[in-house]
Amino acid sequence: MKTTAAALTPATRTLTWCLHLLTVGLLALAGVRAAAGDRPHAGMIILAAVTCGLIYAAGPLLPSVSRSRRAAAVWLAAVGAVWLILLTLSADAVWVAFPLYFLHLHLLSRRAGLTAVVTTTVAAVIGFAAHQGSFSPTTAIGPTLGAAVAVAVVWGYQSLYRESEHRRRLIEELTATRADLAAAQHTAGVLAERERLAREVHDTLAQGFTSIQLLLRAAERALPDTPHKAAHHVGQARQAAVDNLAEARRFVAALTPPALDDTTLAGALEQLCATTSARHRLTARFHLTGDPRPLPAAHETALLRIAQSALANTVRHAEATTADVTLSYLGDHVAVDIVDDGHGFDPHRLPAPEARSGGYGLPAMRARVLALGGTLALESVPGHGTALAAQLPLAGSSDHPVKATS
Repeated sequence: MKTTAAALTPATRTLTWCLHLLTVGLLALAGVRAAAGDRPHAGMIILAAVTCGLIYAAGPLLPSVSRSRRAAAVWLAAVGAVWLILLTLSADAVWVAFPLYFLHLHLLSRRAGLTAVVTTTVAAVIGFAAHQGSFSPTTAIGPTLGAAVAVAVVWGYQSLYRESEHRRRLIEELTATRADLAAAQHTAGVLAERERLAREVHDTLAQGFTSIQLLLRAAERALPDTPHKAAHHVGQARQAAVDNLAEARRFVAALTPPALDDTTLAGALEQLCATTSARHRLTARFHLTGDPRPLPAAHETALLRIAQSALANTVRHAEATTADVTLSYLGDHVAVDIVDDGHGFDPHRLPAPEARSGGYGLPAMRARVLALGGTLALESVPGHGTALAAQLPLAGSSDHPVKATS
């Protein structure tokens, strides 16, 4: 019999069939004993047992019984009425009360089911005592004990089922939460990787293309009056393209910048100043202060990229004649300072990043130093040049904020 309390599982389906077989078996026992014992009213006993069995069998075939407690109550009342008739005819019908207990407890509400069990128990005790011709405490033990066992079993099962359902819902919520968390982590990872790629493209390929563009413009201006000067600019542009290609290949392979191959950060910055001075109308000078010490690869890459981006901005926007790049080892910090004598700008009125005009350099620098727990300071006044300082901690990461001052 399906229950309204819970959906059938393989275990409950097996118990349901066992309950069907028990009910039919007990009804058949009452009929067979009446026929075999040649008891009075044997025909009526058999008829009552068969009728009770048919009404009982109709319950599982009626969908409304498993869906509505009212329909279940009507069906149980019909089964109970025929059972009472059978109980008045045969003492063997008292045992049918045991499966009826389970039906009442499963199909009715807790209060109604308990009331039905008590009523069935009282009827079973009175009926059995009437057939015995006397009442004694032992007469009530069997039906009462059976009712107590049925109540304990059904209520215990329902309690376990509710706990199981609660755990199932918690597991579903946990699974959904883990799926949402995984999706959020994936999205965050995609965004972080996109930001990293944007920084790398800006500080390598974009700056390289800008340098090539400036060199080709210089070559165009030199033609046709000074072809040797134009050829020099074209050669510089070709070398910049070669360097850019090397950066692109290293970028795809996720390796360190080529400028750091077989050299130190100081050497790479000195070479950057020399290359910038040779390719553009800017005298870039390198200075080293403090005692050099080994740096993590991430620190070297970040400081080199910041210096590259700062010098590229100086060449493109500042119209400066000189720029000084200083690498400083300051105890537990390392810093790179870039100072130029260009026309400067107002740090508080920077244009928003835009695909054609750029504007991604400073945000990329801030992101780099923030990722490594460092600080970024920017000072610039219109007409008085620009100074930028990036400082990174050497002894682990710290909680320094990224700042911009003017």
